[in-house]
Amino acid sequence: MKNAKARAIMAANHGLITRTQALDAGLSPLDIRHLLHAGILVVVRRGVYADAEIWNALDEHVGRPRLQTRAALATMRRAWVVSHDSAAHEHGLEVLRPPDPHVHITRPGTTGAWTKFGVKHHLARFRDEQVVEASELRVLDLARTAVDIAREHGTPYGEVACDSAMRMGVTRAALEEAVAPMTYWPYSRAARAAVDFADPRAESLLETLARILVKALSVGDVDLQFPVEVDDGRVIWGDIRVGRHIFEAHGKIKYLPPSLGGVAHRAAAEVVWDEKKRERKLHRQGLGTSSILFEDYWNPRRNEVLARMRAEYDDTVARFGTELPEHLVRNARELRSRFGVRRLRGA
Repeated sequence: MKNAKARAIMAANHGLITRTQALDAGLSPLDIRHLLHAGILVVVRRGVYADAEIWNALDEHVGRPRLQTRAALATMRRAWVVSHDSAAHEHGLEVLRPPDPHVHITRPGTTGAWTKFGVKHHLARFRDEQVVEASELRVLDLARTAVDIAREHGTPYGEVACDSAMRMGVTRAALEEAVAPMTYWPYSRAARAAVDFADPRAESLLETLARILVKALSVGDVDLQFPVEVDDGRVIWGDIRVGRHIFEAHGKIKYLPPSLGGVAHRAAAEVVWDEKKRERKLHRQGLGTSSILFEDYWNPRRNEVLARMRAEYDDTVARFGTELPEHLVRNARELRSRFGVRRLRGA
């Protein structure tokens, strides 16, 4: 784009420019149509355009929604605060993308909501101290954002958001304080259930989904991040333990290189081989294991997934029983004391 004024406006606004700003900068309606046709600008929402190069470089899960939030705010005349999923993106909260995502904003008022042009407008009470700044935007704080998501989307979105908030340092007391005024609000039970379920030891979105499945088995108390010191002196941390069985949550990210969005710095075969050796070491300690994959949670044949998990758990019970040996209980207590909740992942 040759227009220096328009370029300066976009540079100061994350690559965005409104139609009014573009016209004030000296671009004509014909110029704007030409820039859109040439693929130099893209329409983010009605009357707001983005630098196509910036837009195309953003991912659809966080990057583009954040730009869409800024585009929506650029056309608003009344004072709103960013909330729900939109606030989560600004906070860096790990959340699930809902099937029909929107920009979310909230203004004080009697509880209600409406959607217009891709923006969901919420009326709801909040305290002044719940409004914070994130990435130069006024947003509702982490605790309120997590419980808002739970009330808006239900399970598993709320459980994922509340677990993620606790990983980021939000206390259970803060979550309970945020949900307390919502007793008579629509879908407040979903928010309360997500808060009650929350646990900072769930290390990822996938582990939250896996824990929901394990809870559904109703086979006993669920323990997270169970440490076991194996024969070579290394510490293995089991994701989810019930009795003498450990459920491990596995996602593709563990096997993909960073260039493909993963975290593996070795060949996938080596990662898998290490997992097999890890399972063998756990079996030698009298613990059974099984895997839960991301797609297991979303499988429409949920009963088949749960039946498979139950059969694997029952195999462990038949082989080892249900009671943990005293030495594993004692060692786990000592290891947790040594490493704390915020330990680095072991072998």
